[in-house]
Amino acid sequence: MSIYIIIGIIVAFVVVLVFLKTIVEGGDNEKEKPKYRYTRKQFFLTRAEHECYDALIAAVGSKYYIFAQVHLPTILDNKVKGQNWRAAFAHINRKSVDFVLCDKAYISPKLAIELDDRSHERPDRQERDKEVEHILSDAGVPLLRLENKGRFDPVDLARRINQHEERTKV
Repeated sequence: MSIYIIIGIIVAFVVVLVFLKTIVEGGDNEKEKPKYRYTRKQFFLTRAEHECYDALIAAVGSKYYIFAQVHLPTILDNKVKGQNWRAAFAHINRKSVDFVLCDKAYISPKLAIELDDRSHERPDRQERDKEVEHILSDAGVPLLRLENKGRFDPVDLARRINQHEERTKV
């Protein structure tokens, strides 16, 4: 076989590889990032969450800061010695609680609050709720579950939060 034929086969092979790579990558060598569109939500909280938030402000607003829609990595440290911290982060990354009460001196989480609506009756949601309860308990963050009955009494909320404080020394 002549050297020219071997060179021709190698050149043809390289051209085919470059062509296939171009097709797979979508044209040129620079991949275009997907362009997503977003719009601003009209409301940050659902109606029930807003009503609960207002009642929490009335119940403990002078004592605690109240944060809404808090992702667990915001209040929990996943970098615990002896564990895979990336996996630990991934386990809590998409989980959140409806509210967190924090002390006003250090903005330290003192109490997590979950507002239970009908979605919490689903088996998958109940499983998620148990896992969140377990995670928070192990981390030393007390959790108060509130049933959404359509209205929230600030006096009753203050009483329940005070009971939690006494039991857990928040």
